[in-house]
Amino acid sequence: MLKQILLKIKESLISVLPISLLVLILSFTPLFDLTGSQRLIFILASIFLVIGIALFNLGADMAMSVIGEQVGSALMKSKKLWIIALVLFFMGMLITVAEPDLSVLANQVSKFLNNWALIFAVGAGVGIFLVIAVLKIIFKKDLSAMLIFFYMMLFAITALLLERGAKNFLALAYDTGGVTTGPITVPFIMALGLGIATTIGGRGAKENSFGLVSLCSIGPIIAVLFLGFFVDLDTLNSSGSSLFDMTKYFMSEDFGEVMVQYGYTVLNTIKEVTIALGLVVGFFLIINFIFIKLPKRKMIKIAIGIGYTFLGLVLFLSAASIGFLSVGFAMGNQMATNYGPVPIIIIGFVLGLVVVLAEPAVHVLTHQVEEVTMGGVKKKTMLIALCIGVGISIGLSMIRIYFDFSILYYLIPGYIISLGLSFFVPKIYTSIAFDSGGVASGPLTSSFILPFAIGACYYFHPANLLNDAFGIVAMVAMTPLITIQILGLNSQIKLKVRRSHRLKKINSSDDEQIINFM
Repeated sequence: MLKQILLKIKESLISVLPISLLVLILSFTPLFDLTGSQRLIFILASIFLVIGIALFNLGADMAMSVIGEQVGSALMKSKKLWIIALVLFFMGMLITVAEPDLSVLANQVSKFLNNWALIFAVGAGVGIFLVIAVLKIIFKKDLSAMLIFFYMMLFAITALLLERGAKNFLALAYDTGGVTTGPITVPFIMALGLGIATTIGGRGAKENSFGLVSLCSIGPIIAVLFLGFFVDLDTLNSSGSSLFDMTKYFMSEDFGEVMVQYGYTVLNTIKEVTIALGLVVGFFLIINFIFIKLPKRKMIKIAIGIGYTFLGLVLFLSAASIGFLSVGFAMGNQMATNYGPVPIIIIGFVLGLVVVLAEPAVHVLTHQVEEVTMGGVKKKTMLIALCIGVGISIGLSMIRIYFDFSILYYLIPGYIISLGLSFFVPKIYTSIAFDSGGVASGPLTSSFILPFAIGACYYFHPANLLNDAFGIVAMVAMTPLITIQILGLNSQIKLKVRRSHRLKKINSSDDEQIINFM
């Protein structure tokens, strides 16, 4: 076990080190200033982040992935559609309530939208669309057609909200699709899809195991858009910074004060993670008692895995909240104030390249993709495509913040391109691409990149924080859809070129060399 923990620590160190080094190097330049105590706090937070990600990844392998696969396999054996739908709805909802980056986002908008109203609306969206996603596997429906239908529905509801005058609500709604699919949801949903697809079998089983995350990313956006019909527009359209508790974005320069604050954060995080994971574990125990009936030895292993998941999440979320949220805000605000838009666009792009490496769920996805495709889609290739996609998305978001225009000018063309590419690439690439979009936008996007955007917007357009700063998570979730499918398109072009080259070789062969045995 110690060997596994050390291996996971090594992996998480490789993930977190680039972004931590980038922030620390910038803090010694004129671009960005941190005091000695703030720098020390950030270093400690980075260490806790490394340990937290390592323990979480180990717990995900031992517990969350196993739970998902066992639930998926057992449900298919029951062969009762209403039972499958009911269990999946509640499991999807509870697993979303447990999602840490959703809590991070909800806490940042709690001044104008009740935390639990947002969390349960998102949970219901995931629950409904998890049922739809599994029905897609059972009835072998085409993912591209379903994605086109639901995105058209999403844009229609968006148009109705614009008519109502709730344009400031749109960026937040689209962000929820990205934060939903994080470190708890992804291992569970991907393993669930694999368990169901394997049990059903048949042609295209590999392709069918992907696509659940992509559909579960649409549900929350639609659910929260519906929530937008009930919000108080006078409050929503009021002065931007008044909608937020800005005190949480400023780090104290006193080391002792920050340590006391960290203690309170840890206790609060323990409470939140206990409730969230408790709901998931409790529901799984009921499912196990009725359907699965796992042996005692396997249950003990799952229990140990849940313990690692719990400890990892507490360390990860506490470190991200104390060390990364305020540093992200300070970096964005100082660069915007002192140097204007150009450096912040460049730094935004570089941050995007490295921040995706620190997202725990990204490594769960890339590992499973390489495993299921038997090395056909390499983990390294996928990570490079994701890094480039997320880098571009944050750079574009900084441009949007400076020029103050709607997120829809990016999202609508972006999704049209993404859906258009799905007609020209192998289906497995489309499924992986749309899954990658949700996975790329995890806890660090909510707790570091979003505050970075809020910090920049706080200087450029403080009255438009909700409209301009939010939407960056949605951008991070969208661009991998294009970059991963371009990867698939490139593989198709290379395959056609190789085939064409082979045919030319055959056709150019000297006919006289062919021996006639007749």
